Amino acid sequence: MLKELRIENVAVIEKAVVDFGDGLNVLSGETGAGKSILIDSINAIMGSRTSRELVRSHTPKARIHATFTALDEKTRARLTDAGYLLLYREITAEGKSVCRINGMPATASVVREICGGLIHIHGQHDSQSLMDVSTHLGVLDAFAQNAAEHGAYYAVYRDLCQVKRKIDALSMDEAQKQKRIKSLRHAIQEIEGADLDPEEEAELHKRRKLMRNAQSVLDSLNAAYAALSGEEDAPGASELLGDASAAMRDISDISEDFASFSEQAESLYYTARELASDIMDSLARVEFDPQEQEMIEKRCDQIYRLRQKYGRDVEGLLEYCEKAKEELDGIETSAQRLDELYDLQTELFDRAKALADTLTQTRLKAFDRFSAQLTDALHFLNMPGISFTLRHEKGLLGASGQDTIEFYISTNLGEEPKPLAKIASGGELSRIMLAVKSALADKDEIGTIIYDEIDTGVSGLAAGRIGEKLRQTSRGRQVLCITHTAQIAALADHHLLIRKEVSGQRTHTEIEPLDEAGRVQELARMISGDKITDLSLANAREMMRLARD
Repeated sequence: MLKELRIENVAVIEKAVVDFGDGLNVLSGETGAGKSILIDSINAIMGSRTSRELVRSHTPKARIHATFTALDEKTRARLTDAGYLLLYREITAEGKSVCRINGMPATASVVREICGGLIHIHGQHDSQSLMDVSTHLGVLDAFAQNAAEHGAYYAVYRDLCQVKRKIDALSMDEAQKQKRIKSLRHAIQEIEGADLDPEEEAELHKRRKLMRNAQSVLDSLNAAYAALSGEEDAPGASELLGDASAAMRDISDISEDFASFSEQAESLYYTARELASDIMDSLARVEFDPQEQEMIEKRCDQIYRLRQKYGRDVEGLLEYCEKAKEELDGIETSAQRLDELYDLQTELFDRAKALADTLTQTRLKAFDRFSAQLTDALHFLNMPGISFTLRHEKGLLGASGQDTIEFYISTNLGEEPKPLAKIASGGELSRIMLAVKSALADKDEIGTIIYDEIDTGVSGLAAGRIGEKLRQTSRGRQVLCITHTAQIAALADHHLLIRKEVSGQRTHTEIEPLDEAGRVQELARMISGDKITDLSLANAREMMRLARD
């Protein structure tokens, strides 16, 4: 159950603390007062996508806190048996987001996973989903609670699809088969014949670069060695450094500075000698063999052409070769393999068909109960002549079974049922959706249901009946309802007023819990508008008295 919601700098809400209670919580207010912002805040705290547009203008960040109590067993288990849940969401003006669960950092996806069963929000346009025939099967499955039957069917159906794909891959005509065999054999022969090594290419490029620049390398090494070792008519750097070291050694005991100079000169002398020796070794190793260079060029070209032909690096070529061998083996033994796969396909199809029949029966049996509950609920919601039927057809096996389902409805006694999507009005859709939600209410453990203007398109007796149905539903869970209808608001256990005010050149939204007198005033406003009269006040008091009775 949602116990408390704290909102800071969300759109026009600068700061608000909202306490919710058990039963039916009604939120009312003028259009544009900020009721939808409250829904946006709840969506955000539950891990839904957000944007920086949610942050109040000229503020650095928006903050939302939510406290949940009386958690269901599944949620408590996810929270290591904590009896409460504290959620925090922060959205910066730059669009960055931070989530926390009981003070610990979490991602939005983790929040959605943990909190998915806490709140269900029925938006203003959700009733329109009934106009989409593809949703009807999901509604009926939710009522039938046939997840186990569907899971058993889908596991076999998935295996059947995999076998079908394998059969399709092997079922090629003889000309295609021979062409593919020839192509695979050529690729295998070409790649294996190249005797590739993943580390060879880099070494070849290194060696080729050296050989292409052999003369330049020799010239540079000789010049460097001559500079270090000297020539017949001129001393080299190492000899000169030796002379410098000897000269500084003669005066090293006179001053510490001279001793330091002597050590540095001696170090440079030995470094120069070692460098000259290393260069001489390199000169001995540098050879220019035209035949070796030609061989390296050919090998590099061979590897390059293979890479270009197959679009892969050397490791990729080796992997492709192994897969080609597997495919070739599969094609060459495809006749035997196809017989085995066809036998397996027949076995899996029979099993899937039997499980699909079982799934169909769960749906057909559930619809009788579902229809009866919806009819009773809609009679109560001032739709006395309504009746439901089910248009059901069996088709090919699919991910959801073999059934095509559509709800048909007759809104008046004696009329033939017609597709729900074609004849229900906006007000009727709202009541039908409420009846559907009511029928599904005992099929899940969701603790809080939010209805955003479920009364759209209805008034009078129908609105009052919607309020009574909401109140009935709230006896088993917490219900939050945003409404413009006095008949619904009068039935609330808790009434919150959302109003917008302007002060200091800024717009502010405030959320205020109403006491008895405040509820009377708000109901009178909902009845008669801005001009509250003694009669509207009396009507408000009478509505509240009847609601209590």
